[in-house]
Amino acid sequence: MVGAGVAGLIAAGRAAELGASVLVIEKMRRPGIKLLITGKGRCNITNSDSIEDFMKNVHPNGRFLKHAFYTFFSKDIIDLLHNYGVETVVERGGRVFPASNKSVYILNALLANVKKYGAEFRYDCKVNRLLTNQDSVTGVEIIENRQKKQITAKKVIICTGGKSYPATGSTGDGYALAKSVGHTIEPPFPALVPIVTKGNIAGQLQGLALKNINITVWINGKKQTEAFGEMLFTHFGLSGPIILTLSRFIVKELINNNKIDISIDLKPALDNSKLDKRLLRDLNEYGKKQIDNIFKLWLPAKLIPVFIKECEIDPAKAGHQITGQERKNIKSLVKNLRFEVIGNRPFKEAIITAGGINTKEIDPKTMQSKLAKNLYFAGEVIDVDANTGGYNLQIAYSTGWLAGGSCVKSI
Repeated sequence: MVGAGVAGLIAAGRAAELGASVLVIEKMRRPGIKLLITGKGRCNITNSDSIEDFMKNVHPNGRFLKHAFYTFFSKDIIDLLHNYGVETVVERGGRVFPASNKSVYILNALLANVKKYGAEFRYDCKVNRLLTNQDSVTGVEIIENRQKKQITAKKVIICTGGKSYPATGSTGDGYALAKSVGHTIEPPFPALVPIVTKGNIAGQLQGLALKNINITVWINGKKQTEAFGEMLFTHFGLSGPIILTLSRFIVKELINNNKIDISIDLKPALDNSKLDKRLLRDLNEYGKKQIDNIFKLWLPAKLIPVFIKECEIDPAKAGHQITGQERKNIKSLVKNLRFEVIGNRPFKEAIITAGGINTKEIDPKTMQSKLAKNLYFAGEVIDVDANTGGYNLQIAYSTGWLAGGSCVKSI
């Protein structure tokens, strides 16, 4: 087993449970470092969605995971954790969390499961290359204490993760190993990652979280996709749940050098006509008040100076003095607060990695390589990634379980 992240621990536990002699090789000094920081330390374990809905949240090809999901799914990982004393709760959007809100209990349970069946670990030990004989993998060459050593194995499972959060050990090592035996690597790029915008407006709004808003993404002036939910302004641009979900699409367009704009509708429940009536009503009812005070009826406090400046309105102006054109400008900005995207944050801030080993070269019923015998893959190293909500960890569990079981059954 190459890698002691979630996929590696699940694969190791399953293989050992079936009677295999299992060695887990991890280049970091301890296992599951990335797991500990998921969900800001809470760990969104999985999601209560059906398999069909799960696959809709997976990119670029959710159907590849169908057999893996039917083999080991959300109820299975929850049951496994319950067996080790981890209680879970289901929150909004079907997100499943440990009742303790502490990811360390998830890691401890996975480690207990592996150790229960006698798997061994070697830490601070890097896999340098795969050992091969013609078209078969026969083991790995490791670097340990600055010395190269060879370890023979009947089966090798690569569970090295992607390139996100490299400080946790995810530095793309598995791509080179897979490529060395002929696999195609779809270029990795950051996904579920914050977006950088032009200008200083986002910076002025840093820390402001918006709920129940609608975001539209425009590519080269054409509307492409949209999402409803929550977002967050940062010192560099935009983040939060719906921005992270849209980021995979946005980053690909950035790679293709397209012009990208994000439009925020602050009042999606009101169409232009209803919004105009609301503005008129409030301006008439509170007409003696200054416009900067009336704005408090419509917007969060942090947004008001931005609107005053962008609409070029005197903040001391009385509500009944607002002209039809000024009201039109306010309405337009409420429905279309626009930002030009100029980049994305790096891998070290990305929750997951998109891209990886081409799924056409992996047997979806076993996770075995179609190009090299005795070689299997699991987790983020494969070219499958998903939206936020516990989907990505479930991919790691399901592919790890299937790979661990398949490699033993084929011996």
